[in-house]
Amino acid sequence: MADVSSTAQSNDIADQWTGVGLRFPLRPGSETLSIERIGGMELIRQSITTILDTQPGERIMLPSFGCGLLRYLMEPNTLGTRTSMEQDIVQALSQWEPRIRLTNVAVTPGEDPSLLWIDISYVRLADLRPDNLVYPFYLK
Repeated sequence: MADVSSTAQSNDIADQWTGVGLRFPLRPGSETLSIERIGGMELIRQSITTILDTQPGERIMLPSFGCGLLRYLMEPNTLGTRTSMEQDIVQALSQWEPRIRLTNVAVTPGEDPSLLWIDISYVRLADLRPDNLVYPFYLK
């Protein structure tokens, strides 16, 4: 876990460029009573997850923010559904996460018919460091 002091004092210029933000869900730090903060690649991963979890219209001041994956609940696990999800994810992340460049988004079926694995590969633009995030999504 990165706290504000270790992140803010990072010698890595790319981590400084990425910034520092609050860890969600909000909770007090383990050693102090201050709110935990994160930075670097962990902040970007949290941002991607937030975009995937948010529905357009959910944020009053940013009504178009989010990916809208909940519209796929109860949809069949077909190639058409997975392709539509990939397109929505690429569009949302391209619009709302300017610190990364997507290299691949793949939505693949899991062993459970209602499970999809969303595999997002990207590079951080500050230093071209690659990373990926695997996000489980249940259709039911």
